[in-house]
Amino acid sequence: MRNRVREARQEQGWTQDDLGRRVGVSRQTINAIENGRYDPSLPLAFKLARVFRTTIEDLFFPDEAPVT
Repeated sequence: MRNRVREARQEQGWTQDDLGRRVGVSRQTINAIENGRYDPSLPLAFKLARVFRTTIEDLFFPDEAPVT
């Protein structure tokens, strides 16, 4: 799964630690999400979308096109 968490965070002028505190996780977790090493749980994805005032679909998207 790819994401635009880093871009959204930088647009707000927040550090990884700032974002982590806002959603209740460590800076290391934010770093892992941004670098694609960790896919957040659904509740965490909702929290991230909420702090950025956007939708989960605007933050997270699949690596590949869906199979038709």
